[in-house]
Amino acid sequence: MPPLKDLRVVRSSIDGYGVVATRAFAAGELIAEVDGVAWRDGEGVDDRYSLWIDDGLYFDMVDQTRWINHSCAPNAGLETGVSDTGAVWARIVARRPIPSGEEISYDYAFPAHLAEPCRCGSSRCRGMIIDEEELPAVTAAR
Repeated sequence: MPPLKDLRVVRSSIDGYGVVATRAFAAGELIAEVDGVAWRDGEGVDDRYSLWIDDGLYFDMVDQTRWINHSCAPNAGLETGVSDTGAVWARIVARRPIPSGEEISYDYAFPAHLAEPCRCGSSRCRGMIIDEEELPAVTAAR
């Protein structure tokens, strides 16, 4: 797996491995185009590092972006889609200025049935890796 320009995989204070910026990024700047393989429900793919693209369609990340951790107060965002030719794409974009050495993070926003405990440590931590809109329903059910 060739390294991505301006990023480095490191041991993370959030969880396991993480990805840090090796240079500063401006708000709105592209951090990385994600390299991956599209797959559909029922194909028996290990989905631990996959992005949800659309109902039944996923994108298995096969580059260092797979180690970008979740945060409830992320410094980056994820953009995904399907081109007119049917190619699945994803990219990581800075939500605010990111200095060199800072760990990159985005909000995984898992659906309620995939939610798991969060260890992001931010002051805005929801306690679970879950889509913010689904959190009230999950907490009310407890």
